[in-house]
Amino acid sequence: MTADHYFTARPASDGELRRVPVRLAGREVEVVTAGGIFSPDGVDKGTRVLLAEAPPPPSEGTFLDLGCGWGPLALTMALTSPSATVHAVDVNERALDLCRRNAVALGCTGVVAGTPDAVPSDARFDLIWSNPPIRVGKAVLHDMLGTWLPRLAPGGGSAAYLVVQKNLGADSLQTWLQQTLPGLMGPVEVTRQASSKGFRVLRVRRD
Repeated sequence: MTADHYFTARPASDGELRRVPVRLAGREVEVVTAGGIFSPDGVDKGTRVLLAEAPPPPSEGTFLDLGCGWGPLALTMALTSPSATVHAVDVNERALDLCRRNAVALGCTGVVAGTPDAVPSDARFDLIWSNPPIRVGKAVLHDMLGTWLPRLAPGGGSAAYLVVQKNLGADSLQTWLQQTLPGLMGPVEVTRQASSKGFRVLRVRRD
């Protein structure tokens, strides 16, 4: 798997679409996926861990799914909290197209899928969920997290939940977040929310 996996892909043609049954927000639904994106066969193990271990989203607010893929996290947020606005962000145009298709099919009118530069610069997030693309390398990963995590809404109570495979550097990432984020966003608490099936769920919470 290379960085190109995340950064270059054209939208899938109708003939390339796969219809996949999945369970999101406690219900059985059907989504469309395609090759050339992350986890085209369904909800990957790391995302399942995050969904099982993170607390339910608030009933309303502005949320972010960072690295949305075909949309399992964004769709879960929107199905759970229909009044919320959910920004689904990815650099892969094929993934974004699939996420939009799935949001429309499931009636998730609050999902706004787009590239990072499509998100309003003044948007602040009450909740961030992410299964970040670890394999793009530390420099890209750190730049991404250092850009988006400081956009948690001020005032306390906003939080981000990141799922990272233990053997791909979850603990070193936690240390980096603890050392780096205070200089970018002020007082912040970085803790391990859960450890399950070889993954860590890290919580970043504004103090």
